[in-house]
Amino acid sequence: MAGSSSGSASEDFSVLVLASDLGIDGRPFLSQSDRENREEQWHDCQSYEQEDFSDLEALQFFRLESGSDKSGNRIFRIVGKHFPAPVISGERLKKYVFHKIATELPEGPYCIVYMHTTVQSDDNSPGLTILRWIYEELPSDHKDRLQVVYFIHPGLWSRLVFATLGRFFLSGGLYWKIKYVSRLQYLWDDIKKGELEIPEFVLQHDNVLETRPLTDYGIEPDPFHVTEISTMPYSFGRHRADLPSREYM
Repeated sequence: MAGSSSGSASEDFSVLVLASDLGIDGRPFLSQSDRENREEQWHDCQSYEQEDFSDLEALQFFRLESGSDKSGNRIFRIVGKHFPAPVISGERLKKYVFHKIATELPEGPYCIVYMHTTVQSDDNSPGLTILRWIYEELPSDHKDRLQVVYFIHPGLWSRLVFATLGRFFLSGGLYWKIKYVSRLQYLWDDIKKGELEIPEFVLQHDNVLETRPLTDYGIEPDPFHVTEISTMPYSFGRHRADLPSREYM
């Protein structure tokens, strides 16, 4: 017993504590088996090919365009207004994003053109935490292939949120890939016209900005009511029945 106890005491062991809550990447410290298990989790996403996403496809809020930007990156177009956030769970959204990338663009660099035009936070935004979760769940090569995110028509609230909280809620790799594009004319500096389809309501909104450039910030009124901006946004993000318009994000 004494010999056994002495032998046990002489065995070396170590305890490794990873401060994951502080945002430290613990992957370099994982054993080979842990890494393989993590890869198996991604391969499980191939089962999404058998799931029916026809309802999400019909919405056309996330699709691969036929064109590329001037750097040769294929374009995924996201139309925020077409995304019904209250009825689609974060888990199903993640499965759909994985399915689209894995089946439609399994290799090669790509970019995202996100159209924030007339997006309403309650109806169309899944939230920063869900977006970060989806991005972090992507395998490293998929994240590396994402070159830039063109953020079209960002509102004042979006700029403030990303400027103050973006670095905390988004990983550094994604945060620095975001490029704000206040007008479509600036998008053509990076993407040739005709490389992606622009919805009609986005074009109309951009025409309003031609003469009223501060409309997106709720400072100038919109005579055509394209943006549905509330001139007196309700402080708590909710509105009374006699105030049907919603705060523009």
